[in-house]
Amino acid sequence: MRFEGTSQYVATDDLKLAVNAAITLQRPLLIKGEPGTGKTMLAEEVAKGLNMPLLQWHIKSTTKAQQGLYEYDAVSRLRDSQLGDERVKDIHNYILRGVLWQAFEAEQPMVLLIDEIDKADIEFPNDLLRELDRMEFYVYETRQLVKARHRPVVIITSNNEKELPDAFLRRCFFHYIKFPDKETMQSIVDVHYPEIKKTLLKEAMDAFFQIREVPGLKKKPSTSELLDWLKLLLAEDIPPEALKSQDNKQVIPPLHGALLKNEQDVHLFERLIFMARHNR
Repeated sequence: MRFEGTSQYVATDDLKLAVNAAITLQRPLLIKGEPGTGKTMLAEEVAKGLNMPLLQWHIKSTTKAQQGLYEYDAVSRLRDSQLGDERVKDIHNYILRGVLWQAFEAEQPMVLLIDEIDKADIEFPNDLLRELDRMEFYVYETRQLVKARHRPVVIITSNNEKELPDAFLRRCFFHYIKFPDKETMQSIVDVHYPEIKKTLLKEAMDAFFQIREVPGLKKKPSTSELLDWLKLLLAEDIPPEALKSQDNKQVIPPLHGALLKNEQDVHLFERLIFMARHNR
């Protein structure tokens, strides 16, 4: 069972090596990287590449680790008891299975995505240590031990919003997705827009990487934002020359709202261009 990438996802050699290392070690793969570098999409493409079903658990600030295992719906049971419902006699009717339980009981191996784990409380990763390590957990309400039939391929993403506990990190195989260089970015664009004109793509790529190099940007544009921008350029039939002025000086690119996502960055970019022109 090896991941070699897919036709829709450009995986670098070191990323493929990381995925396969995590599979071999039977450890969760912890993926970090800038927002928009394809961390969540990686899990989807690993599932496709390995021909395995995908279960996704998108973490919020209010998410608790217990929800990934199961929840006991005591409120519904109380209501049903007041209504005289026969279901009350069987507590199993009020146990809601979480994504880990679903992955553990699946008839075939699955890919399990735990997305943006750093959004949750700092104790969240530690609360899952035993379950991810031993691939089992106990349901106290039904006195039942749930063991994984097949160990899922666990992919965990983080945007580095907060530090993760050392005990959790020790149990993961870690990989940081570096921002793509121009050659890799070219390959990514070719997958999504194979018919794009080379002159337009060259000017767009030059403008995109120039923006990313602007010092002091609050949010640098990501891969997904470049793809959105190219889609708009094609839809509006923007000519390549519109991305650069006649004297080869940098300009505010058209439809820049797809790249620059706050007013401070727009003002900073405009100010730097004005200063560059003034100094020439």
